[in-house]
Amino acid sequence: MEYVAYIALLLGICLILLTFPGYIELLWLTIGGILPLRRLPSPQTTLQHIAILIPAHNESGDIARCVHSLQQCTPPDTPYSIYVIADNCTDDTANQAQIAGASVIIRQDDSKRGKGYALDYAFNQLFSQEVDAVLIIDADTVVEANFIQACEQIFLAGAGALQCRYVVNNPTASLRTHLMHIALLAFNVLRLRGRERWNLSVGISGNGFGVRKQTIQAVPYCASSVVEDLEYHLSLVRAGIRVWMVDNTTVRADMPISASGNATQRARWEGGRLRMMRENIPRLTHAVFKGQWRLLEPLLDLLLLPLALHVLLLTIMLCIPISWLQIYALIGFGIVIFHVLAAIKVGGGHWRDVAILGIAPFYILWKLVQIPRLLRAARKSAQWVRTERETPKK
Repeated sequence: MEYVAYIALLLGICLILLTFPGYIELLWLTIGGILPLRRLPSPQTTLQHIAILIPAHNESGDIARCVHSLQQCTPPDTPYSIYVIADNCTDDTANQAQIAGASVIIRQDDSKRGKGYALDYAFNQLFSQEVDAVLIIDADTVVEANFIQACEQIFLAGAGALQCRYVVNNPTASLRTHLMHIALLAFNVLRLRGRERWNLSVGISGNGFGVRKQTIQAVPYCASSVVEDLEYHLSLVRAGIRVWMVDNTTVRADMPISASGNATQRARWEGGRLRMMRENIPRLTHAVFKGQWRLLEPLLDLLLLPLALHVLLLTIMLCIPISWLQIYALIGFGIVIFHVLAAIKVGGGHWRDVAILGIAPFYILWKLVQIPRLLRAARKSAQWVRTERETPKK
């Protein structure tokens, strides 16, 4: 009996070590996310030309809609152009982009496949011209009318890099897309607001972000993993460059409806994140202990497990018959609930978003089934795989 109690105690301690950084991160960013953001400083700089860049691999069904969405934006004070980089395409993406009115950069390199390589190639092309800031939009995305104008204001206020709100465009298409909608309200809205409120680098979500020429010159875009956005953001933070949030505009992307498409996307995102955790947590921990406090929040962010796994570990703790461990788990559940409800609130959600959380346990079980695929995606040799899409949009 004592042996069983000892094992239970040891398991409980291990679970606390795994979840406590997530406790701190979720609570810290949730409190910051519900507070009013700081006022922008007066314009600190000028812009000559803004390029909006759309990386596209076999996106002929979506590319025209994306380009037209950008063309309908309120014109900023700075001249701007729309570019599509047709990366290793085998369809007529380039032709459809030209018909829609975008300039096209064509890249063919079968040995270097993935969004990171495409962005690096395009940055070198664009920044050799009279372009001093680039905004990046995924091909399956639509933007709000003030998107370019709002990003311009943040650049003029002194940002070297920025990230706007990035949420789901088709939340009612399926139960999975609705849950993804809530997840992105937390991940790409609330947490970004929290970091911005505490004057931290908000992160790069891969869609709806921007960089200035000086930023790329200081930290070249050499990120080539399947989560190149996270990889590049860590490089920026190490270099002392903060990514600012653009809270008053949003980009919306379509999420896959099919189980296979959703599984591919989640494996790429979370598997790639696991790789970044493995490679960067030791280095960030060492740097924090040496006094580089600006790296503390990125470290906590990496130590925060995917929310579904975090909840699963709290559930396991609740089942262990140790009273103080169960109290810890209940507090953890309270923080998670606080975080999700705050995300729905600041993200402009609806009561239906709260109701849909009732199926979250089934989503967690589905995520558990995907663990082998996720671990394969976490390998350093993992290749970028395009997410399977449904019928093309017009």
